[in-house]
Amino acid sequence: MRNGPGPGVPRVLRTINDRAALEVLLERGPLSRAQIGRLTGVSKPTASLMLSRLEADGLVVAAGATAGHPGPAGVLYSVNPAAAHVAGLDVTPGLIRAAVADLTGRTTGTYDLTEPELYGDESDQVAAAVEGAARAAGLVPDALHRVVIGAPLAFDPREGRLRYPSHLRGWRSPDLLRRLAARLPMAVACENDVNLVAIAERRLGAARGYEDFFLLWNEEGIGAALMFGGRLHRGRTGGSGEVGLMPVPGTPLVRDPEAAQTGGYQDLAGFQAVPAIARRLGIVEAGEVPGPDPELAAALALLRRAAQHTDGPYRRLLELFATGVATGLAAVAAVLDPEIVVLAGGVFTAGGEPLRCLVEAELSELSACRPPLVLGEVHEHPVLRGALESALATTRDEVFDTSRQA
Repeated sequence: MRNGPGPGVPRVLRTINDRAALEVLLERGPLSRAQIGRLTGVSKPTASLMLSRLEADGLVVAAGATAGHPGPAGVLYSVNPAAAHVAGLDVTPGLIRAAVADLTGRTTGTYDLTEPELYGDESDQVAAAVEGAARAAGLVPDALHRVVIGAPLAFDPREGRLRYPSHLRGWRSPDLLRRLAARLPMAVACENDVNLVAIAERRLGAARGYEDFFLLWNEEGIGAALMFGGRLHRGRTGGSGEVGLMPVPGTPLVRDPEAAQTGGYQDLAGFQAVPAIARRLGIVEAGEVPGPDPELAAALALLRRAAQHTDGPYRRLLELFATGVATGLAAVAAVLDPEIVVLAGGVFTAGGEPLRCLVEAELSELSACRPPLVLGEVHEHPVLRGALESALATTRDEVFDTSRQA
């Protein structure tokens, strides 16, 4: 049974104070009672009552003692990592990568489900990946509070189905969301993979502190995410950010975008454009670059080499590719006028700062808005990290709402 509020402390104020304490512990903990009182603006007696209550409810734990100060040592508190666990999934053809994180965001278990088609339909595949990650974290799936699934798709709220997963078999099924909800014992949500990259960059990377930004993802394909007022903009059909087949000068018009695989902005600024530019410039790379996608690996190798040159054909390659990237961004900037543009994905990582500078310079000539460009900073499994951060945000809102436990 939860301890009651202190005398004269309204329940809503107590809930606000509880949430403030938990947030500050997440950001700065471990902290003493006195430190929490100062940071949340409550008195020491109120802080003591609050921490006792939160500790009894299993939301905070003692995490050591203060040292190096005169007088008796004080107890340090932190958010209880075991108060809730979440899972995130990154679904791609031939691989489902899963991870579990505790309430503080620390990853406690990971699992790669290879050849997922061997495990049954899509709901069975997801369940197998979640179970594997939970087992690696020393948990059973029932112990997970929420799972967020990232994939190259979008949720259409008009029809209640997933759209655009052209290269994921079965994910177009109109009853897939229902089957996932029935198959998994926890709350489940599906999110576009690039949207999750934007969440990861806002919470952990280059977009920290920004409420409005545009993220351009460039790796196996081109995609985008839009954040307005700190919230993702998904659009009427869930298809906001599907810029890969956006009409741009110099490429054929795509007449059936949902069915097409090439054309538009993808042809001008996707990784496939890099070897094409190299061939026009007479650059010949010897041998095939090993990897699961040799064409992508070869394009990234060309960009890495080009980024090391300040003149000659490799420099020209980088300049021409930057013009292609900036051409599409100019159309985006003219409509959105974002605070910043985040360039994320393997293509921009390979081109690095030299490519970023060239794209920004080109964009300044093509657009009156001229937003600053920054490189993405979340490089290790950004879709998976974004899935975990998305699941954690919702879970913390629920777990930290102590009015529900009153």
